[in-house]
Amino acid sequence: MKKEYDFSKGERGKFYNKKTKINLPIYLEPPILSFVENIAKKKKSDISTVVNNLIKNDMKIADYIE
Repeated sequence: MKKEYDFSKGERGKFYNKKTKINLPIYLEPPILSFVENIAKKKKSDISTVVNNLIKNDMKIADYIE
């Protein structure tokens, strides 16, 4: 690695795109992952869909309670 780099000809934001979506990884604890995997298997679905549906249901409950 060099001690110094020349960024004088650099362009700020050259690769920035407002429409880019970033999918953040979510790490589940082993018993929770197992629970979600079992539901996904029974419903013949993927884990992401199951987790999203569980969270959507929790959001509905939270709105109802508040």
